[in-house]
Amino acid sequence: MLKGRHLVEPGDLSLGEMEGLFTLAEKIETEDDYLRESCRGKLLAALFFEPSTRTRLSFEAAMMRLGGSCLGFAEPGSSSAVKGESLADTVRMASSYADVIVMRSPKEGAALLASRYSAVPVINAGDGGHHHPTQTLTDLLTIRRLRRSIGGLNVGFCGDLKFGRTVHSLAKALSRYPDMRMVFISPEELRIPDYIGGGILGKAGVPYTETGDLEKVIGGLDVLYMTRVQRERFFNEEDYIRLKDSYILNTEKMALAKKDMIVLHPLPRVNEIAVEVDDDPRAAYFKQAKYGMFVRMALLASVLGITGVGGSLC
Repeated sequence: MLKGRHLVEPGDLSLGEMEGLFTLAEKIETEDDYLRESCRGKLLAALFFEPSTRTRLSFEAAMMRLGGSCLGFAEPGSSSAVKGESLADTVRMASSYADVIVMRSPKEGAALLASRYSAVPVINAGDGGHHHPTQTLTDLLTIRRLRRSIGGLNVGFCGDLKFGRTVHSLAKALSRYPDMRMVFISPEELRIPDYIGGGILGKAGVPYTETGDLEKVIGGLDVLYMTRVQRERFFNEEDYIRLKDSYILNTEKMALAKKDMIVLHPLPRVNEIAVEVDDDPRAAYFKQAKYGMFVRMALLASVLGITGVGGSLC
């Protein structure tokens, strides 16, 4: 049952619950009128203390396509946080107005804290370098749709693996599927944290390798997950400038990859994927963004306990 539940990190959902959301998202995608207007009278509060385009817009689009409405703010300067209001008080207030809260914060653990003070479900839309569970649902649904299954894949993560919350969340989620292998491609300064590699993957028995050479390993990948070097996570501008162009995926590198490899990216991109790659049929990042709306529709309907065809969705 997902009705009334918080989603702070991917581990809050069982594999069965995630598969249920993916099945529901696919039904929403293929049946134009399915669940439309089912959330009429429901309100989503979008509390974004950090900039966002895709996540915020896809949540708002998801709620409106379900017939619901949205309120909230897109940056902290337009909230009472600038006056010193605590996160707990902001969440208490918002949960008295809305039926579900979607929140992004630059502070690790903010979503967990919010869930302890909210009277309605809290969905984490990203908390610092920790988790981004709905991006993970988006990534998994995209892999399922384009590769037909999630298990038995060799997945490469490239770029900022130290600060990349989407990488951390997805690697953790993929470790729960059978016969997975992972390759982490990054400069030494941006390598995957030990709690993911030796910790989560080690305990799950998932084999992984680390390298600084994308061209050396791209030929063996089924999925390549590109990420940008995140300027906002650096304390030193010189370090950012030195590392920001570490990897640029172009047609020459794509020529080394499998014919059925797919390229994912949580977006926004800067220049880590050349525009020329967009025309390659293996480039799936814009499809990925669209799948994000469908899986968020499924999630919102489920946590709100909407009753659909065949009974309760949750």
